[in-house]
Amino acid sequence: GCGNSALSHDLHELGYTDITSIDFSPACIAAMRARYARRCPGLRWAVMDMRALAFPDAAFDVVLEKGTLDVLMVEETDPWNVSAQAVASMQRVLAEVRGRAGGSRPCLGCAESVPSPPCFPGDEAFGWSLRHVACGDGDAGAFHYYLYIMRKGQPLDPSDLALGRRLHQPPPPP
Repeated sequence: GCGNSALSHDLHELGYTDITSIDFSPACIAAMRARYARRCPGLRWAVMDMRALAFPDAAFDVVLEKGTLDVLMVEETDPWNVSAQAVASMQRVLAEVRGRAGGSRPCLGCAESVPSPPCFPGDEAFGWSLRHVACGDGDAGAFHYYLYIMRKGQPLDPSDLALGRRLHQPPPPP
């Protein structure tokens, strides 16, 4: 879900020249190819659904997600009480990414007041450690972003594992 973001270009300018970006929209991918093909030959663009990645296993050292998973949450009204459909879609995407990423999988998500569960691995099945930090200008009333860094092959921190269990338990009866 690269959309029309300049993130790939900006990373290329910083020296990360082997980058593949995907989006569900053929029009978006065509526009991005046209914009950057001559200036940034190391950038590749592919029309692809994040729920069915067409890359071989361990094709990437790092997978960077910047708000794409938020699309799966657009119909949700409570980030702490997510529908079964959204959880299933999230689990599918994370399973796809798990197979394609060889090392770490950074995930940049955003939420106004709480760390956003869309980027959370949810349970031990993925075998990722999790670290997250809030990013913002320090103003308590400001919109904050949460950076999640997940690494393969490392256990979840016990507090994050407990958070994941709470997120995926059914709500208590009224």
